[in-house]
Amino acid sequence: MKKRILTGDRPTGALHLGHYVGTLANRVRLQDEYEVFLLVADYHALTRNAEKDHVVATRQFTRDLVLDYLAVGIEPAKTTVYVQSDVPSVCELHLIFSILTTVPRLERVPSLKEVMDAEHIEQPAYGLLGYPVLQAADILHVRAHLVPVGKDQESHIEVTRELARRFNFLYGEVFPEPDALIGDVPTLAGTDGKSKMSKSIGNAIFLSDDAATVEQKVRGMYTDPARIRADIPGNPEGNPVFQYHDAFNPNRDEVEDLKARYRAGKVGDVEVKKKLAVALQNFLAPIRERRAYYAARPGTVDEILANGAAKVRPISQETLDRAREAMGLGRVAARA
Repeated sequence: MKKRILTGDRPTGALHLGHYVGTLANRVRLQDEYEVFLLVADYHALTRNAEKDHVVATRQFTRDLVLDYLAVGIEPAKTTVYVQSDVPSVCELHLIFSILTTVPRLERVPSLKEVMDAEHIEQPAYGLLGYPVLQAADILHVRAHLVPVGKDQESHIEVTRELARRFNFLYGEVFPEPDALIGDVPTLAGTDGKSKMSKSIGNAIFLSDDAATVEQKVRGMYTDPARIRADIPGNPEGNPVFQYHDAFNPNRDEVEDLKARYRAGKVGDVEVKKKLAVALQNFLAPIRERRAYYAARPGTVDEILANGAAKVRPISQETLDRAREAMGLGRVAARA
């Protein structure tokens, strides 16, 4: 039997190149080796904004997210795609796990601390603080062994491992301790060079961007600030343009030639960016083509999500039954 993978995204907008190098590439690669469950995490999308308009918007964002999955090469015959809220038993597992952790432990999760500091949140709602606990329920309700995530989510997987260990210690072996799988490019810099690529701060190149938009974004990318003329030696290291070349330009000879000439002050940023734009357009062209194909067939997305939920629900319920029996609660059906 194949081992299982659980991974997913919040439906809060389009996916970008950072998502691709962080997790999507691994998901596509591993769908032949593992039984893969791909979660559209609509409950997670509400942890920082539960306004009615935002809740409604997640439905359209869900469709867009699935189109991005299909566009990069996720195959529904190999990967089970489903919406988090369509599998309600995960919420009971989340409740059980919330009993097994503490507020101080969650307050130490680095990514949550960063969010609270950035948004000046002094008294976080449990929805935000308990994000890693719900994430643990997402992962463990299908008893996943591996979780492809971005570098910033690695600490969340450690919470999942701790909860699995604690449950198994207290009640008996039910859950595996899943490992995190970090992408080959753990964090892709934003086009502004100041932080990681993020859809919320507008420094991202999206998988669904058209060719003209990609050209424009590449032209405006941050480069070496100390290099004011093409004949001044520059530093490719830490330069977002070269980081993108390393990630998306398959012509390694061209990349190494550009780096050598950049260090020697024999190539300008314009040429380096033009060649990056070509590489990105070549990378994105088949993705755009597949996305357009599925966008013209909207019923396909509905069918994929319905089939995914139908497959996951019995697996999730079986896990919950095992957990309840281990705790001494008994199966839900036996109690009715």
